[in-house]
Amino acid sequence: MSRIVTLRNLIGTTASNNAALDRHSLHTIQGLKGYRITKFELLPYDFGATASELEATVKVYSEHPGTPDAQIDFSDNRLIAAAVMAGAVDAYNYGISDAIIFDSQIFNQDIYVTYYNNKTNEAAGFVNYYIELEQIDLALDEATVATLKDIRNSN
Repeated sequence: MSRIVTLRNLIGTTASNNAALDRHSLHTIQGLKGYRITKFELLPYDFGATASELEATVKVYSEHPGTPDAQIDFSDNRLIAAAVMAGAVDAYNYGISDAIIFDSQIFNQDIYVTYYNNKTNEAAGFVNYYIELEQIDLALDEATVATLKDIRNSN
């Protein structure tokens, strides 16, 4: 039987490039607990703010990705989920929100959530994210494969 683990946080910064990174510790000593993302959602921090615009890119990686950016590259095998959210000051511009999850990927190490807002210096550029993970018991050989895959991807 699998167990559901949830992660949630507010991510963003008022720095000029609005880049941020969160690390969620999921590793265990033997690596016998695996995870798969089943849900990934974004919500704005300051919905309907009159002075702010939002063009947020939020990505989830199985390895440290380096400096966060707005580019989404599906050929990057460390990428396990990506979402975008856009909204404008104009009330008639409703914006967009969409997420993609690579739900067949099982990992047993820490994950990293990156944030980048193309609209700089926007206080409302912060976003909330919510991630549901399905926790899976791994056999020793499955844990070894998952760990080795993560190590190989980091090179």
